[in-house]
Amino acid sequence: MKKKISILGSTGSIGLSALSIIEKEKNKFKPYIFSANKNYSLICKQIKKFKPVFFVIKDHKIFEKVSNRFKKNKIKIFKDFNFLKRNKCHLTISAIPGIAGLEPTLKMISNSQKILIANKESIICGWKLISNKAKKKDNQLIPIDSEHYSIFKLLNEEKISSVKKIYLTASGGPFLNLSLKQFKNIRPDQALNHPKWKMGKKISIDSSTLMNKIFELIEAQKLFNIPLKKLDILIHPNSLVHAILELENGLFKFIYHETSMKIPLANAIFDGEVKINKFFNSKKFFGNENLVFKKINKKKFPAIKLKEKIANYPSAPIIINAANEVLVDQFLAKKIAYMDINKIIMAILRDKNYKKYAIRSPKNINQIFLIDSWARTITMKKIT
Repeated sequence: MKKKISILGSTGSIGLSALSIIEKEKNKFKPYIFSANKNYSLICKQIKKFKPVFFVIKDHKIFEKVSNRFKKNKIKIFKDFNFLKRNKCHLTISAIPGIAGLEPTLKMISNSQKILIANKESIICGWKLISNKAKKKDNQLIPIDSEHYSIFKLLNEEKISSVKKIYLTASGGPFLNLSLKQFKNIRPDQALNHPKWKMGKKISIDSSTLMNKIFELIEAQKLFNIPLKKLDILIHPNSLVHAILELENGLFKFIYHETSMKIPLANAIFDGEVKINKFFNSKKFFGNENLVFKKINKKKFPAIKLKEKIANYPSAPIIINAANEVLVDQFLAKKIAYMDINKIIMAILRDKNYKKYAIRSPKNINQIFLIDSWARTITMKKIT
């Protein structure tokens, strides 16, 4: 019997990697629910090629356009996930970027046996809602970001009490060796040009500022119930080691793999029972490079200082995430400078109303969106 697989964010980089995997295992999977936003041509190609049962399209104009094109087709096209009440699947890959991925992820937990989650914003903003619902439904949640999948596998072999420190690695992005003076002139096309990973625009910018590592620290803290003081970040330009466990007994453990999301993704889909060369042309490269690890230059990457801020208030991550989403969009639109991203976030943390929202502990998704909305509004005010 084929397993029903759903992909939230099917036109994004992780969604495309997932589709390249299931395409080679057509006898094992039935494409079930796909979702996307604005990529009309790619949505149409996916409908024709993979024939999912349902397709959710967020953008109204694209929804209307696709619905009209495929009105005689058996596929059912929706604007949202409200149709999900009686639709069950075996496996869901949650890869919608940003806070927009939270509500669909929560809905799919009720409709899927296993969730592979790559949406760090959902975890840092709504982990309590996600984890409580997953426990109630007895669902398996597996992180598929390379760093968190590595930690997930490493902690299978160790007790938390035996862990002294966990290091997440960062490549340093395209500006690791750029002089500090040059940072004020960074353009969007330069920030999007990641030297190691092929990713979407948002995550590429976050990788260049190291904001993604701040989010990954919060993500690790929540996913594995680890104190923030036991988590740290190292620059690792090779991008081959994705997480390091420092144990109390003096030993260090790490997982080493090439810079392709297909590796953690395929391992998560097939529970580690996979021959990766079927999906990815792995190189025999071990020993060809010296592994380099460095401390972070806080002047070049001031976002790293946010680690000291996120532990103070429960909703600080929601506010920082929302502000960052707005600022990344503004930078990509060339409306603010690259260094303004961090400057404006720090200004928001000094705002007279920040604490009022940051101290809140949201009990439901509407309360999360209320805090998110305040952060977005104040961010735009700080820009203008």
